[in-house]
Amino acid sequence: MNWNLGWTEALGFATGAVCVWLVARQHIANWPVGIANNVFFIVLFLQAGLYADAGLQVVFIALAAYGWWAWARGDGPATAGVLPVRRTTRVEWAWLAAAGVLGTAALTVLLDRATDSTVPFWDALTTALSLAATYGQCRKLLESWWLWIAADLVYIPLYAYKDLYLTSLLYVGFLALCVAGLLGWRRTLAAAGSPSVTAVPA
Repeated sequence: MNWNLGWTEALGFATGAVCVWLVARQHIANWPVGIANNVFFIVLFLQAGLYADAGLQVVFIALAAYGWWAWARGDGPATAGVLPVRRTTRVEWAWLAAAGVLGTAALTVLLDRATDSTVPFWDALTTALSLAATYGQCRKLLESWWLWIAADLVYIPLYAYKDLYLTSLLYVGFLALCVAGLLGWRRTLAAAGSPSVTAVPA
C-alpha cells in the first residue's frame, strides 16, 4: 500500500473537510473553500487516471459560483441572503433521475472508449451522483444529502482501489459529515415548517 502523503492530496483533504463542515452549518463560505478544493482535486484525479472525476471538478467550480450567488441572493427580495431549506419536488426528482441514468450511461461509454480508465462505470456513476447532489446543495434541497451519502459509499472503496488512501479516508469523514448535515437540515426544515409543495419523503 502506498500511504505517501502528497501536498495536493493533503490540501484536498483539508479544504474538503472544511467545505463539507461549512455546508452542514449552512455557511456561505463553503463555496469559495469548495472551489479551492476542486482545484486541488483536478490535479490529483488527473494523476490517478480518474478522468471523469477530474472533469467533474470543473463543473463543480461552475456550480459553486451558481450556489454562491443563489445562497447570497436568497429566495427573492423578501429573503435576501437566506435561501430556505426545502424538500425536493417530484418533478425535480424525475429530472434528476433521468439526468443521472443518461449521464452515467453516456460517461461510461465515453470513458471506456476514449480513455485508459480501469473503472469507467464507477467513475461515471460517482460523477452523475455528485452533480445531482451539488445541484441540490445549490438549491438547499434536503435530499441532496442522500445523494452525497450514496456517492460517498461508492467513492470510499473506489479511491482505496486507486491507492488514494488519504482521499478514501477523507470520504469516510465526508460520509459522517453528510449524515450530520442531513440531520441538521431536517431540524431546520422542521423548525421553519414544511413548504407546501408535493415532495417525496426522505
